[in-house]
Amino acid sequence: MAAPELRALVEPLQAVCLAAGLRVAVAESCTGGRVGDALTDLAGSSGYVAGGVVAYEDAAKTALLGVSPAALGAHGAVSAQVALAMAEGARERFAADLAVAVTGIAGPGGGTAEKPVGLTYIAVADATGGTVRRHAWSGDREANKAASARGALELLLERAVACAAERAARSG
Repeated sequence: MAAPELRALVEPLQAVCLAAGLRVAVAESCTGGRVGDALTDLAGSSGYVAGGVVAYEDAAKTALLGVSPAALGAHGAVSAQVALAMAEGARERFAADLAVAVTGIAGPGGGTAEKPVGLTYIAVADATGGTVRRHAWSGDREANKAASARGALELLLERAVACAAERAARSG
């Protein structure tokens, strides 16, 4: 069962997506599947969750999500550019209306002065483009993964509400 703070985000997200006919996909790295797990813990998720990918290695990001090796080389796996490319790749591959992606350094190791432990990028891609948010969590590995999953669901809910409003205005 998803943590209560995640379920509190998934419930309204599911309601918005089902009402608006929005399909969602997930691309995860540092969260290791937590976002997809939270989405599918709630009965009825098959009505809007198209699928997801846990792409931990760079090669998986390229092969499964279409992230360019050039973007990985220029910016690194933990970057706004790669987060957005992951979201766009998931959206395309699952024919979804929205896709969320998470890439970061959960810790306790792996951080550098430029990219410290806790640095995370979350992106959502939809028909209007993409939104990326940078976070610098300060917890241990578990806390950073939990915060990243929560941040992903918050951004996904925000964009789903906006997409639903845009659909409603068009059909008007």
